[in-house]
Amino acid sequence: MTVTKTDAPVTAAGDGKPSVAGGPVGSARSERVSALVQQHGALAVLLVVSLMASVGFDSFATGDNVSNMATSSAFLAIVALGMTFVIITGGIDLSVGSLFALGGVLAAWGSRHGTLVALLLPLVVCGAIGVVNGLLVARSRLAPFIVTLAAMLGARGLMLALTDEGADTYLIGKGSFLAELGQGTTFGLGNPVWITLALFVAGAVVLRRTRFGQHVYAVGGNEDAAALMGAPVARTKILVYTLSGVLAGLAGALNAAWLASGVTILGNGMELDAIAAVVIGGTLLTGGLGYVSGSLVGVLLLRVIQNVINQVGSLDSSYQQVVSGAFLAVVVIAQTWLGRRRQLL
Repeated sequence: MTVTKTDAPVTAAGDGKPSVAGGPVGSARSERVSALVQQHGALAVLLVVSLMASVGFDSFATGDNVSNMATSSAFLAIVALGMTFVIITGGIDLSVGSLFALGGVLAAWGSRHGTLVALLLPLVVCGAIGVVNGLLVARSRLAPFIVTLAAMLGARGLMLALTDEGADTYLIGKGSFLAELGQGTTFGLGNPVWITLALFVAGAVVLRRTRFGQHVYAVGGNEDAAALMGAPVARTKILVYTLSGVLAGLAGALNAAWLASGVTILGNGMELDAIAAVVIGGTLLTGGLGYVSGSLVGVLLLRVIQNVINQVGSLDSSYQQVVSGAFLAVVVIAQTWLGRRRQLL
């Protein structure tokens, strides 16, 4: 009789002990804990900081303050949503801050020709710049950092050209539908907040429940393996950069509607805030793993930290950048440690 060896897992039948192939139960539990910390750690920190701020400052948990924080967070959150898709594929988009400012100027300029033009113009122009970014990254195989850095400079230059080096400020009429879209409230929250929530729900569905979302994760996890499995790598990259451009333009348009003008000085450093929020929310900079909900939590955490610093009063607003940078460094270190731990388990 011939004995044939096999690589099939060896299990114990009915003895209640863990299988050899499955590894110790403790390792599986540690892996689950690491995954939970990586995905929901930012939410836990947000809840703790918010609770401490509510106890320490009487004005923090008031309806007006919460509403203002939510509305001011909406614009960065929309930008961070697009950045989430880009970073999950292993890319980066440094142009979103300039596209945000350009979108605001285009919306204010287009409002003279009606609300439809004011909304479509920034989406089309900023989306077109996103398409160019995607084509250069996917087809020409250029580094995303260099491509989007060039787009950042180009979009900022286009915005300055439209406003005569910032000398012209286009205004949005108070009685227009666009102004109501940015300044109106529904159930106590600003309209931009509801738009942002709707976009995040749609983004979560797309990322988790569609073939495109599967391709996004596959490209970020291993681009070569994704190509061998038949995933449209180039098309996926083009689409995520296009999405990032469209959302940045939309955020700029809503911000212009909120302020009733296209302010040219906005958007500086917004790309860094968006990246920080996405990474704080649990998305890996190396790609392949990320959460839409985590990016929203990251944005809220940054805004709460800024609000707490403002509540203190004796601290300069620049401390917010110091705290955000330190927190981001801690998160990246923790992500790296958790990632290595999960590989060893």
